[in-house]
Amino acid sequence: MVSKPPVGDPVQDTPQVTPPQHAAAGLPAIGHTLRIAQEQMGLRRTARTLLKVNQKDGFDCPGCAWPEEDRRHVAEFCENGAKAVAEEATLRRVTPEFFAAHPLADLATRSGYWLGQQGRITEPMLLPEGGDRYEPVTWERAFAVLAEELRALASPDEALFYTSGRTSNEAAFLLQLFAREFGTNNLPDCSNMCHESSGSALTETIGIGKGSVSLEDLHRADLIIVAGQNPGTNHPRMLSALEKAKAGGARIISVNPLPEAGLERFKNPQTPLGMLRGAALNDLFLQIRIGGDQALFRLLNKLVLETAGAVDEEFVREHTHGYEEFAAAAKEADWDETLAATGLDRSEIERALELVLASERTVVCWAMGLTQHKHSVPTIREVVNFLLLRGNIGRPGAGVCPVRGHSNVQGDRTMGIFERPAPAFLDALDKEFGIVSPRHHGFDVVRSIQALRDGEAKVFFAMGGNFVGATPDTEVTEAAMRRARLTVHVSTKLNRSHAVAGTRALILPTLGRTDKDVQAGGRQFVTVEDSMSQVHASRGNLPPASPHLLSEPAIVARMARAVLGDGSATPWEEFEADYATIRDRIARVVPGFEDFNARLAADAGGFRLPHGPRDERRFPTKTGKANFTAAPVEYPRVPEGRLLLQTLRSHDQYNTTIYGLDDRYRGIKGGRRVVLVHPEDAAALGFADGAYADLVSEWTDGSERRAPGFRVVHYPTSRGCAAAYYPETNVLVPLESTADVSNTPASKSVIVRLEESASA
Repeated sequence: MVSKPPVGDPVQDTPQVTPPQHAAAGLPAIGHTLRIAQEQMGLRRTARTLLKVNQKDGFDCPGCAWPEEDRRHVAEFCENGAKAVAEEATLRRVTPEFFAAHPLADLATRSGYWLGQQGRITEPMLLPEGGDRYEPVTWERAFAVLAEELRALASPDEALFYTSGRTSNEAAFLLQLFAREFGTNNLPDCSNMCHESSGSALTETIGIGKGSVSLEDLHRADLIIVAGQNPGTNHPRMLSALEKAKAGGARIISVNPLPEAGLERFKNPQTPLGMLRGAALNDLFLQIRIGGDQALFRLLNKLVLETAGAVDEEFVREHTHGYEEFAAAAKEADWDETLAATGLDRSEIERALELVLASERTVVCWAMGLTQHKHSVPTIREVVNFLLLRGNIGRPGAGVCPVRGHSNVQGDRTMGIFERPAPAFLDALDKEFGIVSPRHHGFDVVRSIQALRDGEAKVFFAMGGNFVGATPDTEVTEAAMRRARLTVHVSTKLNRSHAVAGTRALILPTLGRTDKDVQAGGRQFVTVEDSMSQVHASRGNLPPASPHLLSEPAIVARMARAVLGDGSATPWEEFEADYATIRDRIARVVPGFEDFNARLAADAGGFRLPHGPRDERRFPTKTGKANFTAAPVEYPRVPEGRLLLQTLRSHDQYNTTIYGLDDRYRGIKGGRRVVLVHPEDAAALGFADGAYADLVSEWTDGSERRAPGFRVVHYPTSRGCAAAYYPETNVLVPLESTADVSNTPASKSVIVRLEESASA
């Protein structure tokens, strides 16, 4: 078993450009998957690992949160999922010798791609105060450092406990329990940066901040609207569900500023015919201007209201509240304003209306393209209005479908990872453990960075993720992190966050999803919740990457024992030894998890959590009904000579993890510093294809931020709009530029100008 050595860091980012593709997956995806897997794992290990991905007796993919059908394909993974697995199951290792050869200053100059390619971290490492590089440390010393710093705080609220979506239900439950027993609700998580707007809007309108559909609903739908989402890159297994829906007669409308290959044609690699011919998915592509989605759905709602018999009057009467105020606002929708906001033609919207009216069962799916704007929450509320009008919530084959981007981000929130917990959850937690949880709200991601910046927070603890790479306002965020007394990262691999350290810093290496987990109580498994509320087990099958690794539950349990000492009555040692004991407690605290262990034992596929709106048309809102809402229509206004920029992923990327320097579907090869601009817009601004530009963001307070050296790529974007990859463009988004209500960074609507680059 051998793997190729990690790549060197590219000296220059010099992308080559070819025309974008019009089909996704197929034979190229298979070839790319096998090449990456072979490079990282070798042949035998590749087969041993990939055949267990997303299987009932295997492990949950550490990539996206898309669910599995009950009957699984033998290769139940996508190209990007295979890349995620390969990087975790890699044979490459980051040892103490690596850190001795690479001081912190050197790590800070390396790209995220290079850092991630080095392999699995093998031992706990400490950056001592005044030191210039990480040094190996025993686990006992690592937890002693944590205890020293946490006990020295003037208030528990000077500590921040961040959670990435990869964290299991068991580890997440323990982390929030420890934080609350310690005395803080400072539990920011990656939801704050992605679907917080969805949760805010859905909680207000239908009473629960989760999607209401299952895979079966997608398969039974008459119409599926995919808005602000690129399944071909971000959730590739969703394409199989869309293909199955199409075969059942569904129509699909995609709403996006960029044409996406996966929604044009999907070549299913799981079937011979699918690989060769593929299936056209789009019935209608609405190439909307960035941020125009609220205006589009508002006008569609007006047109539905004006169509005799189109409104489900019985559903509206029996199950909703606020209809009259909503209808009055919707009737004011203006065609001219909508066309200006969306950049669409009247005929395109009229065709969309035809498909809407012909559908008895409609699902709306969305992702970051809807959630990361200043007006994201009212936009998603308008989507809910659209579905409520025709009774499309609580009906088989219909509903809301926010597509979560990380494999257990939804489960972490269910387990209590939330800075604003419900009083009922805290009451149940306190009763079960005999503690007194704090009731005041904690800090979300943006507020946590501000607290570090302003000296209000002094210890930052991250359970997974790449906080520095994922957050906005890069220079401000990095300076804030460096002000911390202690930064701690529970990690499997290196990323940019490890190079941005506090006065002292710890790297605590942990087991991954692919690793076998054996504790004092025997072999263990963990659980996750997918994007459609299905809870199931995850069991790693590989020998751990190092004998020095601890599991995430073990790390939390040992931290709690070191910090809380004999004053804690919580059986932390018991929890570390046997995760079934954690699940017993979850069953008594979290609704829907009753008989947790028994239900997992009875069905290897897991179980679906209850969902009042979906299951009973019961809406646990303040009014007791689903709430229509009325809000002014908002959309970005862009000054002359400027563009509206969205940040996005490349195809060789998952969140901030960079697997390679290509974006195959968009025709980009060998680089990431590109800005995609419509040819007519580029010409009007004086930038030829292949020219280099600095991206300069402009803000209402007069401030500017600059990202230098981007190759201009003439690309069929929506007019007036542009796109570039994150995290390279996170620097352009100020910390204070966030969505109303949810406080999510507004990374999808950034006004920029292009300036000739010195890098040309």
